[in-house]
Amino acid sequence: MAIFPFILLKQASYKTDKEIINHEKIHLRQQLELLVLPFYILYLANYLFNLIRFKKHDLAYRKIVFEEEAYDNEHDLNYLKDGNWFGWLKQI
Repeated sequence: MAIFPFILLKQASYKTDKEIINHEKIHLRQQLELLVLPFYILYLANYLFNLIRFKKHDLAYRKIVFEEEAYDNEHDLNYLKDGNWFGWLKQI
């Protein structure tokens, strides 16, 4: 979980998982793009909208635009280095 400026991990073993760390770093970038607080407001609003739309927590969570960007690019360890600012807008 990324709460600017920290990444919180459930297990110590996740510290060495490059894809999990990359996923969370993408969230940190998203938070910076929106100056932190608006990110959390939009994240929650998008989740609630999706929950009404899909009626399932897991699907509502996965369809949050910020999560879609992070999941789609967590395997690309150069994603953040290559720029891609506001990449979550492509998910709308």
